[in-house]
This record gives sequence, C-alpha cells and structure tokens, in this order.
Amino acid sequence: MPPLLIRELTETDAESYVQLRREALLNAPLAFASSPADDRCATAGAVRDYLRSAPKNVIIGAFQPHLIGALGLYRDTALKASHKAHLWGMYVSANHRRQGVASALLEAALRHAKTLAGVTRIQLGVTSAAPEAKRLYERAGFVVWGTEPEAISHESQTVVEYHMVLKLARW
Repeated sequence: MPPLLIRELTETDAESYVQLRREALLNAPLAFASSPADDRCATAGAVRDYLRSAPKNVIIGAFQPHLIGALGLYRDTALKASHKAHLWGMYVSANHRRQGVASALLEAALRHAKTLAGVTRIQLGVTSAAPEAKRLYERAGFVVWGTEPEAISHESQTVVEYHMVLKLARW
C-alpha cells in the first residue's frame, strides 16, 4: 500500500474532491447537513473558488495515492468573529477507515489553524450519526458546548448535532 500523503488541496484536485464529497453525502446522509442537491461543493468550479481563498479557507486531503479523505477549514470573516475557525466535512472512504487517516487530517487542519494570526478557537458540529468522529474530536481536546436536537432530518430520521470547541493556547 502506498504511504499516506496529507496536504492542502489545490485547484487541480477539485474534480477528485467533488467525487469524494458526493460519496460522503450519499453514504452518510445523517452526518452532513448538505445533500447532493444543495451542496456548496457540488461542482469543481465551486471547489476551485473556495480554494482560491486560502489560507483562510482550505480543504486538507488524504491521498493513497488518490484522494481518500478530506477535512475543510474556514475562518470567520466578520472582524468580531475572526478569532474563530471552523472545521467541516470530515470524511474518509469506508475502506480506508481505522487506519489513522481521520486523525492525520485533523492534526493537519489544527496545525493550519494555528498559523492563522489571531485564531484562538476552532469550532465544529458533529452529529450523533458519527460517534467515531465525535470521539476523535474529544481525544483532540474538543469539548461539547451545546447540542441541537433534531438538527438534521433525512427520510424520517433525525439526529442530534453536537457543537464542539477547541480553545487554542496562544503564547
């Protein structure tokens, strides 16, 4: 098996990301608020536009050798909220799970967030449909600060969303 490569996506990765994102939304519909019909990253053009705003908006990818997982990060743009960054869209293809890929993606995203001057906290939402992801975030130091009952509804099923935060140490 080729070694795992973790890196920020570039515009040339847009098509691969669109395919992975569609896989995520179809395979885990209760883990994501978006659906294939309304996803902001449904086209390669939209993904390229998002990636052009780096470093405040990035998608970290895991390759082995093709794209097998990803995690997005964006920084709030409002001046009074610009101390916050948000993680979104964590997904690893099913046949690559339990191999440390999600941990590597999270570690890379946290490293990137720490390079953003003034960012003191990272927030995310994770649903009750993704208990493994919630445990991963807890191991990294994230804590739940609130819950939203029935946050996502799909085919007569609803799930809770846990809002989590990690406060970054600043020296």
